[in-house]
Amino acid sequence: MAIAIRLARGGAKKRPYYRIVVSDVRSPRDGKYLEQVGIYNPLLAKDDEKRVQLTEDRVRYWLGVGAQPTDRVARFLDAAGILERAAKNNPKKAEPGEKAKERAEEKAEKAREAEEAAKAAEEEANAPAEEAAAEEAPAEEAPAEEASEEKTEG
Repeated sequence: MAIAIRLARGGAKKRPYYRIVVSDVRSPRDGKYLEQVGIYNPLLAKDDEKRVQLTEDRVRYWLGVGAQPTDRVARFLDAAGILERAAKNNPKKAEPGEKAKERAEEKAEKAREAEEAAKAAEEEANAPAEEAAAEEAPAEEAPAEEASEEKTEG
């Protein structure tokens, strides 16, 4: 008989409460179990000592008999110092999916187009002003030159 140390859910809707139980792998999650070896209350703060409570000697016994903990229970056992759990590395976990990548590319493309349109509008706004300034500048310089000539003659 294969034995597992796993969580059995209890509590009300939206208010989970779990028993850490030793059961046959073929029994349902919340069904018949061999022994309850702890509790887990996810509603408590992570640093609260009552969040996970284990009967350490019974857990060690069942591990010695060959019981296999689920991933979540293995995390609890590792935190309690009962069972060493090898860290898993999944480099693709943080990578966004295909649809998210497509949305990001579309957003970046729209941002580039908007930036180019803003630059083009700015250039159009600056170009007539520069041309007008260039046309007006020589006209302003001419009277200044005449006034300076009058001062030198007189």
